[in-house]
Amino acid sequence: MTATIRRIEARDRGRWGELWEGYCRFYERDLSGAVTEHTWRRIMGAASPVHAIVAERAGDGVIGIANYVIHENTWTLTPVCYLEDLFVDPGKRAAGVGKQLIDWLVGECRAQGWSRLYWNTKETNYRARGLYDKFTPHSGFLRYVINF
Repeated sequence: MTATIRRIEARDRGRWGELWEGYCRFYERDLSGAVTEHTWRRIMGAASPVHAIVAERAGDGVIGIANYVIHENTWTLTPVCYLEDLFVDPGKRAAGVGKQLIDWLVGECRAQGWSRLYWNTKETNYRARGLYDKFTPHSGFLRYVINF
């Protein structure tokens, strides 16, 4: 059964929070409630570069989320889209919902004239990489992070 992809709305807060917590557990991140609330406020903020979409299916409600950031960069003339967080309810996977979320973002990038859509994942996230490899090969870049 196909899901409907749409922009997130305030009424999605509860389910977004549940899926967000699942995403954070998967990536072994214990984010404080303050970080979650700040992220939600940015998603809902009209002037914020942080946005979100949801996958909703009749009878199941919201079963997937994608949080993304639109930002300027030094290599193109137009903004780029960073897909920061993608998560589908583990009990609802293998039905193409992740693909639908990325397809929606691809369409939005084209419609808005953005230069690039990109994302990161763990090297060992083989299930997701199987989907991602259908869109594009990985870039070959390694990511270095300094946390403060």
